[in-house]
Amino acid sequence: MFSPVHTFGSLFIWFSCQVSAVIFQQSPPQIVKDSTEVQINCSHDDTSLSIMLWYEHRTVQDSLSMTLIGSGYDTSAPNYEGQFEQQFKLTREDAVRGSLIIRKANPSQSAVYFCAATANNNQPAYFGQGTKLTVLGKEDGLNITPPTVQVLRPSSKECGNDDAPKKTIVCVASGFYPDHVSVSWQVDGEAVTTGVATDNAALREDDFYKITSRLRVSTKNWFNPETVFTCTVSFYNGTHTETYSDSLHGEEGGGMTREKYLRSTQTAKLSYGVFIIKSSIYGACVAFLVWKLQRSAGKQNH
Repeated sequence: MFSPVHTFGSLFIWFSCQVSAVIFQQSPPQIVKDSTEVQINCSHDDTSLSIMLWYEHRTVQDSLSMTLIGSGYDTSAPNYEGQFEQQFKLTREDAVRGSLIIRKANPSQSAVYFCAATANNNQPAYFGQGTKLTVLGKEDGLNITPPTVQVLRPSSKECGNDDAPKKTIVCVASGFYPDHVSVSWQVDGEAVTTGVATDNAALREDDFYKITSRLRVSTKNWFNPETVFTCTVSFYNGTHTETYSDSLHGEEGGGMTREKYLRSTQTAKLSYGVFIIKSSIYGACVAFLVWKLQRSAGKQNH
């Protein structure tokens, strides 16, 4: 967890790694049409954290940007950063409940909105889980489209190192819109997280999105045709979340495991040793023959 300091008037906010100390609840993800009013609610369980803050987290030119929208005590009017007061409205019910209202949402405001809370100056700010918002543009003409999921077999050239040979299984989810997705892996129906590497965010390709996830497994697991590897993509379609999956089985036998590699090298060493011995014997025989012929020729000359 990073810890930069953000300034709001005389208020300094520190992003704390102690986010688990306070329990937050934020509105679920939303997909709305252009010019729609959007309300994102937030609540937490610590009455001592009377200052509530709202942040906009979005991608700007391939980099992530965390921008403070505004904050305030429950007993006073909120303060806004820059021109945000024209676009947003912050409301409070009490010390632990508040809302962020986007007056007329537009596609440029598609982002993840985080609610945070702190007690006073120089105290850690605790963050909620965030609410992802997608605003559909009028001119886009795009429909909500679920992903196509495909699991790809490892490259035959991949063998890892001798101590821990690995295979990489790749999952590609493509052709979906918008980018409300998450990716998970299962091996024989059991969820796995070790060895999983998923793109930080879906990439836009023309009108749709694509995301890739990789699962590294041991060659022992991969070279077992009874093992089933499944990639599951959860996609939020604006009303509920649906799952889309693809699976493949491990391969039959084969594969350069460490044991097989050691056996093959031992066999190669033995074969090379036999070759050297045979070559030596052959060389000795040739030398003996040459000597004998030379001796025979010498006797004839005499």
